[in-house]
Amino acid sequence: MYRYDEFDHAFVNARVAQFRDQVERRLAGELAEDAFRPLRLMNGVYLQLHAYMLRVAIPYGTLNSKQMRMLAHIARKYDRGYGHFTTRQNIQYNWPKLSDTPDILAELATVEMHALQTSGNCIRNVTADHFAGAAQDEVADPRPYAEILRQWSSVHPEFSFLPRKFKIAVTGAERDRAAIQVHDIGLHLKKNEAGELGFAVYVGGGQGRTPMIAKKIKDFLAEEDLLSYITAIMRVYNLHGRRDNKYKARIKILVHETGTEELTRQVEAEFAELKNTELRLPEADVKAIAAYFAPPELPARAEGWASLAEWKKRDEEFARWVNNNVKPHKHPDYGMVTISLKPIGGIPGDTTDAQMEVVADIAADYAQDEIRISHEQNIVLPHVALADLEPVYRALVAAGLATANSNLITDIIACPGLDYCALANARSIPVAQEISSRFGAPERQEEIGELKIKISGCINACGHHHVGHIGLLGVEKKGAELYQITLGGSGDENTSIGEIIGRGFEPEKVTDAVETIVDTYLGLRLSKEETFLEAYRRVGPQPFKDALYGATAEAAE
Repeated sequence: MYRYDEFDHAFVNARVAQFRDQVERRLAGELAEDAFRPLRLMNGVYLQLHAYMLRVAIPYGTLNSKQMRMLAHIARKYDRGYGHFTTRQNIQYNWPKLSDTPDILAELATVEMHALQTSGNCIRNVTADHFAGAAQDEVADPRPYAEILRQWSSVHPEFSFLPRKFKIAVTGAERDRAAIQVHDIGLHLKKNEAGELGFAVYVGGGQGRTPMIAKKIKDFLAEEDLLSYITAIMRVYNLHGRRDNKYKARIKILVHETGTEELTRQVEAEFAELKNTELRLPEADVKAIAAYFAPPELPARAEGWASLAEWKKRDEEFARWVNNNVKPHKHPDYGMVTISLKPIGGIPGDTTDAQMEVVADIAADYAQDEIRISHEQNIVLPHVALADLEPVYRALVAAGLATANSNLITDIIACPGLDYCALANARSIPVAQEISSRFGAPERQEEIGELKIKISGCINACGHHHVGHIGLLGVEKKGAELYQITLGGSGDENTSIGEIIGRGFEPEKVTDAVETIVDTYLGLRLSKEETFLEAYRRVGPQPFKDALYGATAEAAE
């Protein structure tokens, strides 16, 4: 993983000192909230319903055990003993005191972490495939390019005050685990016929009030032209993006209103001016960054196969966990372990300080000291020997982290919702907890198979409900909470935006509605191998509408 150089250390420490002065002036009454707001947002500090919230960056979701221990320390010392991992591969603390935030940032800096550009109208945390560097289907590790983009975009003088926030995601496999087509810019790392590395470039994806799937504007961008081309896109957006209406300020609206062909022409014109400038990536620099992400030397552990088979035979719960939460590694004697942060009836994405410490210990002892945060609000150990899965599992069981539900119906994505967020119209957490409890039986989950439920407490879609197989959007109607249901969404390489299925449901009825949808699917699928999404795309929404509302006319009310 990337390590700070002298410039990084000096830069981050200077920003901490600057923010400390700003906080002191705010607390002394010398700085009004209106003037302080943009300053705190630049440092990841929000003002939520009940308290300030600090969002800490985890670039491309990668960290080590020392950094995880620091996150645990901050939760214990400055918060209420937990943190919340987000869909942007970040962590949020919901209860810090404003007076403590400079100290928190100073402590983060000691382990090469910060909160820069986790909010505001700038380029946010660049995200990547959480299995990067380990997945069998990977063309190349996307994280070196995410790091190059992070360095280029950090406090970029031209792009620090964009029309709206801007999000970039990178994947290095045909299987898209980074949801690149619902990002402002999505990059798919690939090889051309000559075996050269480059990128397919997608622009204009996003969720929120107006969900859109990104348009591919370049099928193959040479590696050396990455910064030149991204800069060209950003310049077109910065010049023409709407600043008069924040609801129409994202680049997806610009792509829609300008048209893909015309926007591509403008980008290519800018690119022609930038192509052979100092933005051109030297091969030596790319290799230098890539060296930070060199895969660990993994010794052969062939004995793991026999031990794993025996352990699975003896322990049904362990076997279920392996089947659901361990994926094949590019090294045959290793696996990629997903640590579910979705205990049955629990709060999605929340992790206690003690649990973070356990994850840090396991990573140091069994996982090459590498940890990933997924955009699905789980933790990943990317390099675990099959021979070590049993002790890893036992340690996770003791910490309450061994829920065997990765990609199943209880592996729910949910934003903090109205319990914390000042923008929310409805609660997300209690709905997620009730659905999880209803479907918590392992046998029930296995019968249903892969099914992704995603819940947002408002139209900003922080819970990614638009791309949930079943999406739930909390809205306010006549002073009461209501939940709108969408079906058929997906954030993978076959991205789709979910269809609104009909009128919304009251909080006490939404879990029953989800169960009706699930039962309808089970009744119409062609085989146990046909997933919910496959079945929905085959039959369309009508059977589900009929089951939920009894008649199409009623659904349209």
